[in-house]
Amino acid sequence: MRWLALVALLLVSPAWAQEPAVPPPAPASAKLPEVEPSGFQGRVLPERVLLGEPFTYELVITHPADQRYELDLPPELGDFELLSQSREPPKAGMEPAVTVFRLKLSAFNLGMVTLPSVPFVVSTPEGPKRFEAPGQTLEVGSTLPPDADSQGADLRDIQPPTEVAIRSWMLLWVLAGVLAAVALGFMAWRLFQKYRGRAAAVVELPAPLDVRTRRALDSLKSEDLPTKGNVKDFYFRLSEIVRGYLGERYGFDALECTSSELMTKLRRMPTPGLPEDGLLRFVSESDLVKYARAESSADSCREALAFGYELLDKTWPPPPPPEAVPVSHASGPRVS
Repeated sequence: MRWLALVALLLVSPAWAQEPAVPPPAPASAKLPEVEPSGFQGRVLPERVLLGEPFTYELVITHPADQRYELDLPPELGDFELLSQSREPPKAGMEPAVTVFRLKLSAFNLGMVTLPSVPFVVSTPEGPKRFEAPGQTLEVGSTLPPDADSQGADLRDIQPPTEVAIRSWMLLWVLAGVLAAVALGFMAWRLFQKYRGRAAAVVELPAPLDVRTRRALDSLKSEDLPTKGNVKDFYFRLSEIVRGYLGERYGFDALECTSSELMTKLRRMPTPGLPEDGLLRFVSESDLVKYARAESSADSCREALAFGYELLDKTWPPPPPPEAVPVSHASGPRVS
């Protein structure tokens, strides 16, 4: 019988009950070809912090002016928590360009720890690519004092809830609410008597999303900005129209997303009919013209505008929701 008890003990052991660890999802840029910047420098400020204390990870990237670097951080960073991030763009006219990223983090593991590598999506004239910055090392110390062992100090567990008696003002709040309701009712009655004879204002409902988007594309087309030499303004306007349509169509704030965040959000939701490859080319080309001062021909502008119409035609109207399949219940023999 001893071997039966041993088998039962192994089956209920926590080590056997643990589920295999699921690796974190790879960033959206993992499948892009790699590119190396002209120079890279990373440093941690300060180099020694306490457990849970914020610190700054600064990444300085030197690169050609026709490239644009954007962060593509994974949702999980292991023993680190991302508190905030910022991007300092390169100065206009500087060659090579220098882009500075600052990540505010906190660590939750003691000793010498290494930050995870930081992936970037890089917009280049040849198309989107990726760069992965190596992680840096810092020392994480305990929040306990050095003489904690000799003084008997130690991390303590959470205490159970304790009842605390407080003075209740519930009766006064109820009385104040009743008086406020009476005052609001009297004011509403006066306003109703004052405006009872006025005609109700006609409220015009906004046009559907596809109609408003097509009107915006037609208006941009009629202005013919590329012929007038306003290529950069043309791409700014067209990018706002496309992003505004995508955000309202799929339910997120696309105007505030970076290019990599925009593509990542769209890949994580159902988007039937969305021309993803064409959208990625359009976003990369728009970034190069808007931020890297790249040149664009009149034919490229016409193709970009044609993509806006194509995107609208392929994603509108939204597909109807799936119909519920009726469930048939087989009835048994009737017993008389």
